[in-house]
Amino acid sequence: MANEPANRRVVSRRVTKAGASPAPRPAKGAHRARSSTAREQPSSKRYTPPVTRADLPSPAWVPILMFGLLIAGALVIILNYVGALGGVSNVKLVIGLGLILGGIITATQYR
Repeated sequence: MANEPANRRVVSRRVTKAGASPAPRPAKGAHRARSSTAREQPSSKRYTPPVTRADLPSPAWVPILMFGLLIAGALVIILNYVGALGGVSNVKLVIGLGLILGGIITATQYR
């Protein structure tokens, strides 16, 4: 028991006096005014619902382009393997896959 540490007195690290409330912190992401003379208005404690966007339907050309690219890509791949485009080529296969990918990307824009 000779190696026990001596009892140490704990010193409080309190910044504000006991019972006093600290100053309110600014909202997260709020920036201070550039000028020291400009006063910040207090933020409201009320809940404000998020603004909803009215999603309008897509124009008529979006589904037409989507199906056109998908069908054109499938036709290029099929005609490549049949040999109707002048022999089998990997370049034509990549072009067909690119057209199909373009159709899929266009499908993500459809509402």
